Amino acid sequence: MNIVIINGPNLNLLGKREPEIYGNTTFEDFLHELKVKFPAVNLHYFQSNIEGEIIDKIQEYGFDCDGIILNAAAYTHTSVGIGDAVKAIKTPVVEVHISNTFSRENFRHQSYISSNVKGVIVGFGLKSYELALYSFLG
Repeated sequence: MNIVIINGPNLNLLGKREPEIYGNTTFEDFLHELKVKFPAVNLHYFQSNIEGEIIDKIQEYGFDCDGIILNAAAYTHTSVGIGDAVKAIKTPVVEVHISNTFSRENFRHQSYISSNVKGVIVGFGLKSYELALYSFLG
């Protein structure tokens, strides 16, 4: 099974950025833990702070892999383009967020992605990615 995790802006700062919200673990360390825990899953990872690169990656994987776990971060609330890219592909997508976006600023309550995905997981820290992965495993 091939699953790709796509992370958006500022998630490269996990482990450093606002640890009270996002924790102290880097995504690379967490990804290593996921690969150990799920050895039968071929996990790919991509992170970008650039909207167009995220769209390109969704299109690249959107017809050939078994699932995409997408945390578009702040672009969730602003990017019609990312929402359209998710709508245009055949691969199922699970939208994840580390924090509970509904307990934060009002602008974070809107998602341009949610209406085009298999499901949405918010507020469980990095465990949100693991929960999304389970959704593809049946």
